[in-house]
Amino acid sequence: MADPRGFMTTPRRVATRRPVAERIHDWKEVYPGTPGRAVLPIISEQAGRCMDCGIPFCHTGCPLGNLIPEWNDLVWRSDWDEALERLHATNNFPEFTGRLCPAPCETACVVGINREAVTIKNVEVAIIDTAAAGVAHRQKGGGCRIGSVRVGSRPAAHPRWPHCRGVRALGRARRSAALWHS
Repeated sequence: MADPRGFMTTPRRVATRRPVAERIHDWKEVYPGTPGRAVLPIISEQAGRCMDCGIPFCHTGCPLGNLIPEWNDLVWRSDWDEALERLHATNNFPEFTGRLCPAPCETACVVGINREAVTIKNVEVAIIDTAAAGVAHRQKGGGCRIGSVRVGSRPAAHPRWPHCRGVRALGRARRSAALWHS
């Protein structure tokens, strides 16, 4: 569990966002600066607000069933790589789902019953922006590769296949290739 008194001692803080009037004219990040900079100063304390309740309604509030209390605890402990693994356990594409989701998990948060809910969306964005920087899953086709590995396949990334017109493509899983060529 994160900070056992965090939800009582730490007020909710949300990262500052660019004004809507400015955002409607471009496709840049909602949070100012490069990805993650606006969110990082507040994220550890906000993740510590998660009280790891007995029945986490945020799981059911999330359409993907993300393991929110688990990665909140890991972010609070600064274990970004493991937090990314927990996030990928239920979500193949957190790079854009974390940014596009309207965060119904925050509405379902138990802390929100008598206080302001945990800033779950900001924590998810911070996990992606910090722990995922430079990791292979950000390459094209990475989400498919992660899903294939989960089911026991070993996909190979082939940087250039002539019949794919130079686009990065996924190779067949070794197990499947052996079956097709037998």
